[in-house]
Amino acid sequence: MGDTVPTGGVHHLRLTVTDVARAQAFYTDVLGFQLVVDLPPGVILSNGTLMLGLGPAPDPHRAIHMDRFDENRVGLDHLSLSVASRDEIVKAVQRFDELGIPHGEIKDLGGGFGISVMAFRDPDNIQLELTSPYDGD
Repeated sequence: MGDTVPTGGVHHLRLTVTDVARAQAFYTDVLGFQLVVDLPPGVILSNGTLMLGLGPAPDPHRAIHMDRFDENRVGLDHLSLSVASRDEIVKAVQRFDELGIPHGEIKDLGGGFGISVMAFRDPDNIQLELTSPYDGD
C-alpha cells in the first residue's frame, strides 16, 4: 500500500458556530479548553491534545439564518473527546446536571469496542461525546 498517504492523529478541528463568544465559554468553562489565540472573527482553543478552532460561517452570505447542527447532513456526525476513565464521565454527568446541560446515558461498549461513552451537545447542537477506556469485565 505504498500509494496511500500516511496520516497520524487529528491535528486540529474547526467548528462553525453561530456565536463565537458563547461557544468559547462552553468549551473553556465546561470542557476545560484554554484560549490559544484570538483570531477575529474566531478563536483557537486547546485542551493540550486537540487544537479546536471556533468561528462563524466562512461565507456569511451563504450562512443559514438560525441554523443548528444536524448530524444527518453531509459532514461531521460527532466529535468524541477522550477522558482518562469512566469515573471521569460520571463526574462530567454530575457537572452537566449542575449546569443544566442535557446529556445521554453512559453506555458501556465492551467487547470489540472497549470503551464507555456519553453523548451531549454544545450550544449550536453539535453532538459531542466523552469516551473512556471500558473498565468492566
